[in-house]
Amino acid sequence: MDHDTRIDLKNLTLEELTEFLAGMGKERFRASQVMRWMYGRMVNNFEAMSDLSKALRTELQQRARISHLEPEVTEDSKDGTRKYLFRLEDGETIETVRIPMEENRATLCISTQVGCAMGCVFCHTGSFGLKRNLTPGEIVNQVCAALADGPVNNIVLMGMGEPLHNLDNVVKALQIFYLTEGLAFSPRKVTLSTAGLVPEMLELGQRIRVNLAVSLNATTDEVRNQLMPINRRYPLGQLMDACRQFPLEPRQRITFEYILIRGVNDSDQDARRLVKLLHGVKAKVNLIPFNEHSASPFKAPTGDRVTRFQGHLLDRGMVAIRRASKGQDISAACGQLKGKRAPMQDRQVAGEDAANDHHPLEKGNGK
Repeated sequence: MDHDTRIDLKNLTLEELTEFLAGMGKERFRASQVMRWMYGRMVNNFEAMSDLSKALRTELQQRARISHLEPEVTEDSKDGTRKYLFRLEDGETIETVRIPMEENRATLCISTQVGCAMGCVFCHTGSFGLKRNLTPGEIVNQVCAALADGPVNNIVLMGMGEPLHNLDNVVKALQIFYLTEGLAFSPRKVTLSTAGLVPEMLELGQRIRVNLAVSLNATTDEVRNQLMPINRRYPLGQLMDACRQFPLEPRQRITFEYILIRGVNDSDQDARRLVKLLHGVKAKVNLIPFNEHSASPFKAPTGDRVTRFQGHLLDRGMVAIRRASKGQDISAACGQLKGKRAPMQDRQVAGEDAANDHHPLEKGNGK
């Protein structure tokens, strides 16, 4: 099939779309009109844009296109979690998860890369490396597709990939999320999770507002070096300094994701070190019991150990929330849906060795 060389308008911010249309000799307000059709009304074809002239619609059809995603597979959990597998235009696949919250609310966990270069040893995605970055349109289209199933209240960039390793495209996607003519999300409703790319964290804070979550998972450089290779480049001291410099609103906190792994980072000593490590940081800790899977030697902590660890933090005035695993009956842990289908599907469609195409969904663990 011939590659479509027309520009994908889903990759453009409002400013870029305005510039594109100006190059066609069109007025500035046309960009807002097109944005509202694409995102407010979820229209994927120019012919339906009835307040544009027929001549403009014809010209747009010749020069541009509007991409969209439709799930190749969905799985639904008895707890309401829905997992989507999307196949991209080049045959690669990514996963997105809709997580039900209280009072008929939903959080959407989206991906930013195909695979991941961070190599965190507890994460199935990292074991297969990075294939490529997602475009702004591919990031945004995960949300557009999920909205067809109902409202989304919160977005978390915690799926496949390291968002800050794809910073420019992620910032563009965030701009579209926030835009009134776009998806109209408040920055308070969007959270980005990072393994700890320190320079990019600081650049992110300068470029755009977003809630920050840091995948921490250890209280010493020795253990974090083993779990998360990025720590060898940006050790805990540098990471904590960057967290203290990250711009926050008055009541905003940085979320620290801490995956509890039996016998690795779940001791009383770890709890004490965590309190000390986060001193001076406006912090909230999400404690996530490790979600066991066959590709990992790690084990989940006991319930008593999680309770004791959390209790130590709470007793010292910290905000510490225990996150329950969702969707455990539908392959909702990191990359399991993709992993199940890849041996047959990806070999047929993409012609690739399936062993290189099992990418789990999140940096850890079905958060």
